[in-house]
Amino acid sequence: MTDPIRLSIRHVTRYAYEPQAVAAVMRLRLFPSGYEGQTVESWQVTANDQPIEPNFTDAAGVKEALWSCDGGISEVEVIAEGIVVRRQDQGVVRGLKERAPAELFLRTTDLTATDTAIKDLASAARRSDTLETLHSLSASVRDAVEYKPASTNMATSAAAALEQGAGVCQDHAHVFIAAARSLGIPARYVAGYYVAGEGDDLTETHGWAEAFVEGLGWVGFDIANRTCPTQDHVRLICHLDAGRAAPVIGAIEGYAEETLTASVAIGQAQQ
Repeated sequence: MTDPIRLSIRHVTRYAYEPQAVAAVMRLRLFPSGYEGQTVESWQVTANDQPIEPNFTDAAGVKEALWSCDGGISEVEVIAEGIVVRRQDQGVVRGLKERAPAELFLRTTDLTATDTAIKDLASAARRSDTLETLHSLSASVRDAVEYKPASTNMATSAAAALEQGAGVCQDHAHVFIAAARSLGIPARYVAGYYVAGEGDDLTETHGWAEAFVEGLGWVGFDIANRTCPTQDHVRLICHLDAGRAAPVIGAIEGYAEETLTASVAIGQAQQ
């Protein structure tokens, strides 16, 4: 069995406002999941240097916090950092404390609505076994949608990405989710962190999908990288689609122009 690895993560999100905002409120979902394959060794979230603790856990086991400030705001800096221990789990999410029934994730959204092309892709990937179907579907989606940075945006739907035949990890996951749901298989979007490669510790947040298999539970599929989640993946949030799985959602009072920048540094922690 592969030994666990310790991953050091630092995720910085900055909002700049010009002119100053009157007030700001942030919904923060920056607290990694804890389950058999993933243990949070240490973790801290701050907003403008103020420590933030989660004050709510949703039915899917996602922890979140609300933070607000007022009095004239020119910048909000949110930092999430710490160490997470990952174990090899073949992408199976065991031991996650959640109350939501799997059937909840059969719900469609604007980003994951099906069309004839998605249904045809799903039908062609169908096998006699659910897990085999999902692996076949993952490969089919990746073959049909070329990885092409900046070819889509946060509002691009699964149908649009499949039609143009190009997209990024979000689009691969959305097409997979839409197709799986069309086959009656619950599926959901996962946002998290990913170590892109050996010696490369600078990445963006990453997106993949999970699908529910009876008798096994939720199984992850990183369609963009043609793999199930490995020890290089850190699970953060799950929801119906990427828009609903945003780690940070901000709103302001006032008429300021907002500039958003974000960065993620991730790599093996020093022993």
